[in-house]
Amino acid sequence: MSRVRVKVCGLTRADDVAAAVAAGADALGFNFYPPSPRSITPEMAADLIALVPAFVEPVAVCVDPEPAWLERWLPALPRLRALQWHGEPPLPADVPFPLIPAFRVRDAASVAAIRAYLDRCGERRPPAVLVDAHVAGLHGGTGRTAPWELLAEVDFGLPLILAGGLTPDNVAEAVRVVRPFAVDVASGVESSPGVKDAGKMRAFVAAVHS
Repeated sequence: MSRVRVKVCGLTRADDVAAAVAAGADALGFNFYPPSPRSITPEMAADLIALVPAFVEPVAVCVDPEPAWLERWLPALPRLRALQWHGEPPLPADVPFPLIPAFRVRDAASVAAIRAYLDRCGERRPPAVLVDAHVAGLHGGTGRTAPWELLAEVDFGLPLILAGGLTPDNVAEAVRVVRPFAVDVASGVESSPGVKDAGKMRAFVAAVHS
């Protein structure tokens, strides 16, 4: 198995960006969903993304963003490398940006819905799919785990990013069971919502690489 990548999501402070990079994160997520305690403005994101070194991927995290928002702000943040879309993802061909659709999974029907979406994509499939825990009314950052045993039996034919309730204490087991391409963490490495803990981030990355 190749090295599992790590994305730290919901960064809001310059110190946390530096600590995530120092811990060994491969990608950093910047949240643009206003109801989330981790949400930031595009202006704040521009300042934080400017601190991200080469070979670490900045990712925009959105929930059903308005087309006007995408048209205005994505070009203004040229260092972004992907758009992580929660909610009802469009087809990749409809978004002028690398698209990572995010799905909340709780049962076999959830898996079937992902397969149906990928079938609609045809040859323009996304570069990866993110799967998160299903919590009614919430899009990530819930602290709840996805159904690992169910996902262990699934092969979508493209890289799988595992999110949902991952912590330094359980991520090694999650990697062992699911065998994802990457893992995504937000609340599991925080001291409070939106405030990352440098020690937890180091422990998380070390557990993944173990």
